[in-house]
Amino acid sequence: MTDPHVTVEPHRRTWLRHALGGAVALATGAAPAADATRGLVVVHPELGDPFRQVFAAILDGMADRLGSPVASIAVAGQTNPAQVADDIRRRDVQVVVGLGRGGLRIAAALAGEMSVMAGCVVSVQEEEARSFPVHTLAPDPALLMARLRRLRPGVRRVHLVFDPRLNGWLVKLAREAARAEGLELLAQEATEQAGALRLYAALLAGADPARDAVWLPQDPTTVDDNAVLPLVLREGWNRHIAVFSSHVAHVRRGALFALYPDNRELGRALAASAQRLAAAPRAAAQGVLPLRQTFAAINVRTAAHLGLDVPSAPPGFELVYPTH
Repeated sequence: MTDPHVTVEPHRRTWLRHALGGAVALATGAAPAADATRGLVVVHPELGDPFRQVFAAILDGMADRLGSPVASIAVAGQTNPAQVADDIRRRDVQVVVGLGRGGLRIAAALAGEMSVMAGCVVSVQEEEARSFPVHTLAPDPALLMARLRRLRPGVRRVHLVFDPRLNGWLVKLAREAARAEGLELLAQEATEQAGALRLYAALLAGADPARDAVWLPQDPTTVDDNAVLPLVLREGWNRHIAVFSSHVAHVRRGALFALYPDNRELGRALAASAQRLAAAPRAAAQGVLPLRQTFAAINVRTAAHLGLDVPSAPPGFELVYPTH
């Protein structure tokens, strides 16, 4: 996880911590676990605030869905994943939910032995999710396209530059989502930053401000914050082209809008998926899955610059930039 994905919520659970092999800690709620959570363990990175509050909100959402606190293992960065996997093997565990990149690695190590799933992952290659479900932080393209059409109904084409190794799965969903909204997705592949820069420069130079929009995905190859992002936002502003994003931090810098995680609702969704996995392991969906539990952010200064009739406190947006 990175800063743009952090949404801080009040931390209302009291945590009990004790050592497990030095660098690993087990956290459970004060109340004893009910049948709904027996056999379920969540593995997540041991990080300071505000990330700690993100995982706490997800665990709270899982507890809300399941009706009791959820056992979790917080893993420090220097911990050997094999050590955590061995500890889990010694427990009466049915389902392992790995959060973040570290949790994903531990889930993968246990995939052949028990039911596992992963969540709260920023980017993942498809081969990493062939044997179990991985819930990413990439907003569902259907939600993004629908929001774009409401804000900018004249748009007909959406431009996207993506790394096929990371976001090939997302583009498949995006083509269907664009078609459902009467949009054409013009997706171009780039496997290194220089190539992405050339593609962005060309598409922005030829874009029609009345009909075209640019989508910035969660893609470290094609959306570099230091080189690519300033170019796209500057040219988008100068040419009155709508630029929207899957990164909430880009809205603060001038993108029109973005979607970002509702951590508590994400936790509820992960718990529901874990229940389905426990009940029918062979029937559970596998592969990479997009985020549908979202909040929305908008830049009203950018909206006004594009000629959109958006109030200073638009309904349906939890974050509004610029802040005053």
